[in-house]
Amino acid sequence: MDQHAIDEVLNRPLSQELLTRDLARLAFIALDGTPRSIPIGIVWNGTEIVMCTATNARKIPALRRDPAVALTIDTESHPPKVLLIRGQAELDVVDGIPDEYFKWNGTYEMTPEQRAEWEEGVKSLYDGMVRVVVKPTWAKLIDFETTLPTAIEELMQRQKERQPA
Repeated sequence: MDQHAIDEVLNRPLSQELLTRDLARLAFIALDGTPRSIPIGIVWNGTEIVMCTATNARKIPALRRDPAVALTIDTESHPPKVLLIRGQAELDVVDGIPDEYFKWNGTYEMTPEQRAEWEEGVKSLYDGMVRVVVKPTWAKLIDFETTLPTAIEELMQRQKERQPA
């Protein structure tokens, strides 16, 4: 998928709304060769999705071996709104807590006191973290109104072609 097509998908209003959500599901291949899909906090910086994790997280060696990932960001309502993204994970080990880690937690409802307590707990737990950065190389938005999963689009096209003119 070329960059223009990716940008077209990601710049749609619904995609932009989904990219502001705090959580996505990250899919990758674990060290034992089996697939994994985990919930993880995300921040969209306009060109990349940034996730932060512990330096000893089990996903880190797996992503070093095979950086190919897929992300799903969706809603819980019906019909679901789904943004699918693929890319390569780049790992950036940092001292301290990356700003993105505090940003993705920003929409949870906490009182200022709870927020301060949470931040202090985080700062005391981590000496450093790993920023997992994904620049989309493929994207698809599914809203079940104007866009559908590819398999359904293909079935509908075949059905349309079979109908008499």
